[in-house]
Amino acid sequence: MQSRVVFAVWLAICALALRPAYGQSEAALKKAQAAFDQAQAEFLQGKYDEAARSFQHAYDARPFPSFLYNVAATFHTKGKKASDPVAYQKAIDAYRKYLAADPEAPDKAKVEKAIDVLEAEIKRLKGPPAGAGSPVAAPNGAGNTAPPAPPPSEEVKQLEVKVRGLVVIESEPSNATIYLDDKRKGAFGTTPWSGTLEGDHKVILEKRGYMVLEKTISADPTKLFVLSGAMAPASFLGWVEITSNVPGAEIFIDDKTVGAVGKTPLSQNLPKGKHTFWISAEGYDEVKQEVDVIPNEVTPIRIQLKGAPVGRLNVTGPGIEGAKIAIDGKVLCERGPCQKRLPEGDHTITVTRHDYKPFSRRITIQAKTESQIRVTLAPTQSRSDAFVTFLLAAGFGGGGAYLGLQANQLRDALKKEIAAGKPPPDSNDPRFLRGKYYAIGADAAFAIAGIAALSAVYYTFRDKGAPSTGVIDVRSIALTPSIGPGYAGLGMGVSW
Repeated sequence: MQSRVVFAVWLAICALALRPAYGQSEAALKKAQAAFDQAQAEFLQGKYDEAARSFQHAYDARPFPSFLYNVAATFHTKGKKASDPVAYQKAIDAYRKYLAADPEAPDKAKVEKAIDVLEAEIKRLKGPPAGAGSPVAAPNGAGNTAPPAPPPSEEVKQLEVKVRGLVVIESEPSNATIYLDDKRKGAFGTTPWSGTLEGDHKVILEKRGYMVLEKTISADPTKLFVLSGAMAPASFLGWVEITSNVPGAEIFIDDKTVGAVGKTPLSQNLPKGKHTFWISAEGYDEVKQEVDVIPNEVTPIRIQLKGAPVGRLNVTGPGIEGAKIAIDGKVLCERGPCQKRLPEGDHTITVTRHDYKPFSRRITIQAKTESQIRVTLAPTQSRSDAFVTFLLAAGFGGGGAYLGLQANQLRDALKKEIAAGKPPPDSNDPRFLRGKYYAIGADAAFAIAGIAALSAVYYTFRDKGAPSTGVIDVRSIALTPSIGPGYAGLGMGVSW
């Protein structure tokens, strides 16, 4: 009994000790936010020294590295507007403090480049100006003045500089997993987190033994946004840790129609009781498993996926967006690009598009492979040559018919005169020669028309121009050992 009383007193002391600490942290954050807002207002008013001082006060209250970046950006802006080497040096010093505070900063390379450019600019400004001479006299006898500062160099002009907003995500208790927008994208970070975001986002906080917390934020790149969430304990929840030998396998829980809740490896809270899990990955047999989740306990779910006799077909190529892809005579995709799973074995792929030559080829799909086909469809060539040849054949045919008609008319006239007892007085009557010429011309015209007609038929049905082509790459999906902070298994790689 005495030990229980001592334990209860100890818990009370710990609680009293933690609350002031948390309260102090919250007060410091409010102080930092007030200093940040003041700095932004001063920056917009062009009070750069005051703005830099306020950003420094914000950092002193809560040491977020982005505050130091804003100090540097403020002096950088001042130096750029006035070609002030003193301001540039202060910007360099603040940039270096920023990198020291956040050695893994995502913009580290850009900041280091800015430091190099500003150091070169300071040397340029402190050097003797070109054509330096006597001081320029001020108007109205006001005395002599120094020459105006030179404009910034092209390198300085090209440097984009602006102060940043900041998003702070904290939770009580801390060390909660942060998901941004969708759990299927994987973990975004852990609390406390600070960084730069833009736009609207859904923030999901999850921690073992606590209720999931979801909030929506509207990040403004010019302001400090603080999301602080208190997570309620949940004694009725259990913690599941789902892993598989294929990292990145999709996870469905209780209702597949809702869609995948995430990918392996995944850890999250679930209500106590029985739950059904489906784990699937392309090229593998789906695994279904029922698990009894126990509150306040960790339930590990280890899934071994086995390869199924399927492969993957990936059809790409220029202009494939307007093409239809069919396999074995059945439409697989109405529009490209097309990526589908297919049973292993031989298949015939056909790619068609209006005004283009079709592409057809026999392919072999192997299990655990991706057959990538890059199709280049050749445009259908014009049949204008066949049309012109048909017109030529018709013209010569018509000419032959006309000449033949004239020859027959002369022949009939001469026969009629002979039959009436009035033969031509001279065997050299020009009608004989003219009729002969007409007949020969008709035969020649009919011969040319026949040749032209045959050529037109050939031009109509011949395969004109280059054919449609396809290049096939077969990539094997291999399994390699993979070890991560929350799983150990096999990873998927691609080779060809």
